[in-house]
This record gives sequence, structure tokens and C-alpha cells, in this order.
Amino acid sequence: MSAVETSGRVGDHDPRHATLRVSDDLSAAAWIPRRLEGDFGAVTRTVPSDYPACARICHPAADRDGTPVTWEHVAQATGRQTHPLMQWHALVGSPDPLNIRGWLWPGSDPPRGHLAPGRLGPLCDLLAPHTTTPQNCHFCLWEGYNCARGARGAPAIPTSSPLSSKQMSRRRVHLPGRDYALLAGPLPAALQIGWWHTADWFEPHSPNLFWPADHAWCVASEIDSDSTLLGGSRELIDAILQTPTFDSWPVQPNDLLAAYADRINRNPQRRETPRD
Repeated sequence: MSAVETSGRVGDHDPRHATLRVSDDLSAAAWIPRRLEGDFGAVTRTVPSDYPACARICHPAADRDGTPVTWEHVAQATGRQTHPLMQWHALVGSPDPLNIRGWLWPGSDPPRGHLAPGRLGPLCDLLAPHTTTPQNCHFCLWEGYNCARGARGAPAIPTSSPLSSKQMSRRRVHLPGRDYALLAGPLPAALQIGWWHTADWFEPHSPNLFWPADHAWCVASEIDSDSTLLGGSRELIDAILQTPTFDSWPVQPNDLLAAYADRINRNPQRRETPRD
């Protein structure tokens, strides 16, 4: 995981004052698999279809000093071109999408499956007026994460936490290729998911999928992806695209974001070492 905005000390927003709860109402997620469609890597294989518009938010990378940077900044440094379907490994000149530490970028990679709080908080603020049910939202967290299994930090998660081992052992949401713990609460509870390392040190982790009860929008941070996708009204998507906080791009439902999707940034050829 990148060091960019991944942890912090408890401040004004104290996750111990959580209104988050584990939910057994799996019917709340039943609408999602019916609306996942398209070819491998398609936007609508991650975020449900039938929304008027979609957007992609690229997770921030970091420079050598750990300062968050946009993909545009990285592209300027590597001589590459930004575009809605760009892929990180192509942007940094790595031929291998799984080994994405490239030849051309000396900083850190963007985190996968996690939208940092500095982006998630403003996103929630923007999402709130675009639903009639901001106090009734659901959050999916991949079961492979420690917090989804109820794993404990040092010291243990406070006893008041909804992410205790007993609570997190409850029923799962089953989606293609992924099983998730289901949580519920008001929209700001998206910032209350994560790990306790000490009594005053909380490491947040964004939900992998969340939506309001009226399904007005849906946000997805797939565990293997360095971008967050969302579908919603055209007004909402336009507002996201116009907000400088987000490194965001318009995408179409059938756009492919698989590793091979970047047709613009060709990888440099590795120089062969001359043989004797």
C-alpha cells in the first residue's frame, strides 16, 4: 500500500464515535449483481450499469518526498500522455502491470482498492446532496482485509467498535469474484472504516463499494484497481469532474480499464545487454 494519506492520528473526526454498524440485510445489495455487465475490464463490471453518467477518480501517487501528486504530474515527469483510460504501469513505463514500479517514475505508486481520506471526505460531501437518503447508506468491505475479518491492532479495537471479530463474522455479500462484509450507516460513516493500531492511531480504509438506499449513485474502489469508479446523475458526475480535488475523468459504461486498455502510452523497449 502506498504511504500516501493512508493513516493518521485521531482528530476532530474520531472513528470511535462511529454510527457505523454491521448489517445482516443482504437484500440491500441484491440489486447490484443484476446490473454488473460487460466485457472483462469494463466500467460496468465494477460499478452498476444504467446510470446516466460515470466517472473515474485516479488515486493519488506520491513523489520522492511523499507528497501526493496527480497522474498528470507523473505524466509530465515521464513524458507520457494522460487520458481517461490511461493505465498506471504504462504511465511509468513498466511493461508488467503486476510489477508496476516503473523505470520512469522515482516516487510511490497509487494505492489499490483504497481512496484516501483526503479524497473520500470531499467526495462524500459532494455525494450527499445528490441522494434523498444520505442517512441510510450501505458499505461493502472486501473480506480479505484485516478490518473486515475483525483483526485487532495493538491495543485491541475499542469494545464499542462495530468492527469487532464477532460482528465481522456475520453474513457476506457475494458478488462475482468477491465476498464482502456489509456495513450500514449515514454517508459520513464511509470514513469510519479501518484499523486501530494504538488507542489514538486509526488507519482508515475506504469502502470497496458504497451506495445510498435510493441507489441514486454508486461508488466502487475495486481491490486490484488504483482508481475509483462511480455512476450517478449527469449533474453529479459533472460536479465531480469540475472539482479540482479529484484527479477525475469521464468514462463510458463499456470503456475498458483492464491492464491492456492504454493504447496511447506505449512502453519503452528495454535495452538488451550486449553479449560477448
